[in-house]
Amino acid sequence: MLKRPQVRSTVLLGVVLLLLSVQPTAADDLKPGDVLNQANWQKAEGLLPPEILKHYQSGEYANPIVDWPNDKYLWPPDFRAASEKNSGQLDINAVGTVVEKGTGKQPPFIFGFPFPIVDAADSTAGAKAVWNFFYRTWYFGTLHAESQLNWVGPKRLERRSDVDANFEYYDGVPEGERLPNPENFSVRFLTVSVSPADLNGTAALSWRYRDSSKRDSNWAYVPALRRVRAVSPANRSDGFLGSDMSQDDGPFFDGKPEDFTWTLTKEVDQLRLVDPLSLKGVAEAVWLPTGGWRGIWPDLKFLGYMDPDWQGVAWAPITGALAKRRFLVVEGVPKDKYYLYGRLDLYIDKETFQGAWNRKFSWQGELLNTMQVMAFLPKAFTRPDGKVDYNQGSNMAFQCAENVRRNQATVAGIKSDPKGGFDGRIVFPANFFDTNSLGQHGK
Repeated sequence: MLKRPQVRSTVLLGVVLLLLSVQPTAADDLKPGDVLNQANWQKAEGLLPPEILKHYQSGEYANPIVDWPNDKYLWPPDFRAASEKNSGQLDINAVGTVVEKGTGKQPPFIFGFPFPIVDAADSTAGAKAVWNFFYRTWYFGTLHAESQLNWVGPKRLERRSDVDANFEYYDGVPEGERLPNPENFSVRFLTVSVSPADLNGTAALSWRYRDSSKRDSNWAYVPALRRVRAVSPANRSDGFLGSDMSQDDGPFFDGKPEDFTWTLTKEVDQLRLVDPLSLKGVAEAVWLPTGGWRGIWPDLKFLGYMDPDWQGVAWAPITGALAKRRFLVVEGVPKDKYYLYGRLDLYIDKETFQGAWNRKFSWQGELLNTMQVMAFLPKAFTRPDGKVDYNQGSNMAFQCAENVRRNQATVAGIKSDPKGGFDGRIVFPANFFDTNSLGQHGK
């Protein structure tokens, strides 16, 4: 008689535990339409890098959750066809270069994803994911950007620099945009500082080669010296113009892949920053009289310091959103022991190969910096002659390198003027990236 109540209580306890075990986890409670903020930050545990989740916990970030299913991505038809054609045709050699299977030689040109299928069991999976990221990036072609580079503290914009940035790609671009390439370039880029006064006229030129054994060629023009000087390519991990963003950050990561040893460490579901208007198919661009597309952005206060009513951290992406995606996490260890960082963890979208989080660690394993990048969807735009281009359908931008230890950040990707140029698929003059003309770009 005395044992029956004990049995009943044991059964009830088991039922309760069973019910608890099938309840959705906190992370499963997040759904499109929710806003991740200080009140519910626990729901994103395991779905964001810890240093990013901390911003939501402390009320420094707040962003809505949006849906981004895999079938929503608009694949440019030429890129998709080329990627399918590349399947099984290419490989990674011992130094990390993309080569043809069978011959072991570097192809003269690659278009589309070189590795549309990345097998996690493949020892070169990490390098393949990184190369896919590059060839997706290069597909969108040349770019001229009149952009701000901003030093931001927790509560305010502390310093602004305006930079005229130009990129000319030789690999990965659509057929009609390919350039003669006798020197085997992959990309050439030129940046000229316009403001403030102490930086005005400072120019930097870089040539990157497809040859894995050939280092970047870099030159700088300093107005005080009025001379063009060759500079070492070894300091690309240092802060650009003294900021927390390096040349190797680029749009997400812009180091030379062969300079690192890559390992695919895991696959994870993660939230990432996205342009919510782009996910809805909203984007605007105009065809320039001289050729090329100029992105037209709506008048948005898309960073914290732009909105006087914002109470969070000044660099917060306040009009951005978060979408859940599947990521390949790729670890990169620099082969140069003097590189500033001892390890990079790149979060690369498994379907689109867009980058989201670039976490940089010291040689002792301490987290130092996190690069945060917003994603857009491609959108079709029709030229006056009827040709269709697929461009990044952006309405804002967020490239933020956060110095975790010093609680400060550098934010790029902001137009210098609301009507200024973010011009893609343009044609540069033949000598634009020549060393002989570098001084003319400076002042």
